[in-house]
Amino acid sequence: MSELVLARLQFGITTAYHFLFVPLTLGLSVLVAIMETQYVRTGDETYKKMTQFWGKLFLINFAMGVVTGLVQEFQFGMNWSEYSRFMGDIFGAPLAIEALLAFFIESTFLGVWVFGWDRLPKKVHALTIWLVAIASNLSALWILIANSFMQEPVGYVLRHGRAEMSSFWAVVTNPHVFYQFPHTVLSGFTTAGFFVLGISAYHLLRHKYQDLFRRSFRLAVIFALISILATAAIGHLQGQYLVRTQPMSMAAAEAQWQTENPAAFSVIAAIDQKAENNTMDVKVPGLLSFLSHNSFRGKVTGIKELQAADVQKYGPGNYIPPVAPMFWSFRIMVLIGGWLVLAALLAAWFSWKKGFPEGKTRFLKALVWTVPLPYIANFTGWYMAETGRQPWIVYGLQKTASAVSPSVSAGEVLTTLILFTLVYGVLAVADGFLLLKYIRRGPEETVTDPNGKGMERGASLWT
Repeated sequence: MSELVLARLQFGITTAYHFLFVPLTLGLSVLVAIMETQYVRTGDETYKKMTQFWGKLFLINFAMGVVTGLVQEFQFGMNWSEYSRFMGDIFGAPLAIEALLAFFIESTFLGVWVFGWDRLPKKVHALTIWLVAIASNLSALWILIANSFMQEPVGYVLRHGRAEMSSFWAVVTNPHVFYQFPHTVLSGFTTAGFFVLGISAYHLLRHKYQDLFRRSFRLAVIFALISILATAAIGHLQGQYLVRTQPMSMAAAEAQWQTENPAAFSVIAAIDQKAENNTMDVKVPGLLSFLSHNSFRGKVTGIKELQAADVQKYGPGNYIPPVAPMFWSFRIMVLIGGWLVLAALLAAWFSWKKGFPEGKTRFLKALVWTVPLPYIANFTGWYMAETGRQPWIVYGLQKTASAVSPSVSAGEVLTTLILFTLVYGVLAVADGFLLLKYIRRGPEETVTDPNGKGMERGASLWT
């Protein structure tokens, strides 16, 4: 394989490992902060145990996210030096702010939170986890500001063969950010909501710690329901925005080869990218026009017409991303999203209208098996966003093929690819082992030592 293919594969694998931990961090930090706020507000020790139990799982996930994220930034200089040379003036600024501001706040106050139990006043201690939650999501904001420039370049001038920043404000207020950031964060909230729902369901099935996990369940179902509905809404708006700004990406996600008005939506299709057609289609008339324009009549430009327009604008080349992977990734994401909406609605119904769902054994088991689904949806959504703009690494400005380091050999990239994959594989196994260990063990139990002082036993990370 070429240096380009290996470099893309390496960045894809390391990013996939990192993205395994990011969404849960975004959402679980907020849920833990809400739990501790309830403890401070009510003085109820059950909320304290909830905070510490879910906080342990958050800490394990956060640590793995930090470790897997560090390697990514080094790749910009090692495997993608031409990209760094071309984009460094713009890409470096938001990443520097993320590291020096958001990550600094996040990591500092997380340490204060871990070691500050029973040492800080309750309100101050609760404030530290809120700072962690806010900083975690601010960290995502600055990273997505950098990524949004790759999707929709703004606030730049081309000078001496480089993209240089002409307006920091334009980069920060990139219109793409206003769709990408809330969609990403809300997806993380959804992931955390169903993570807590699934684990709570697991313990309710075992008939252990009933009060604690009933409360966790009720809090998570509100969080998950609001998050998944908001995720679906902003995702719809983001899709319509991309129809205007990245029409090729959306046409590929729909396997829409020909321009149509009205345009039908392909539910399933057999795609032949070489022949540039679908050998089999199951379509819903007018639905794609509705999804694109909120009207059952409306023009949706096809891949062939967009390819011809790109050749005329940018010169000869193939500007069509991988259609079949885009098509099926979108449908997997939507299918999972539909189940998550239904599951959240059912959980809310059982919790408030029908009494608590301890007797709904099958539904509780379904919630346990639902935990991995938001992760799959996150991966397919991320894949669509990054693959849909190909062959561009910076849309309309720099192609991926011209961004790879010229001085790095295929053998060197392959060696680090194998090493990173093995190390990250070990970390993923370790993360899974630790999470399962503390999930199965459950929350801490308070016992009394011979001197009459309260002691915590069980799954403790605090001492």
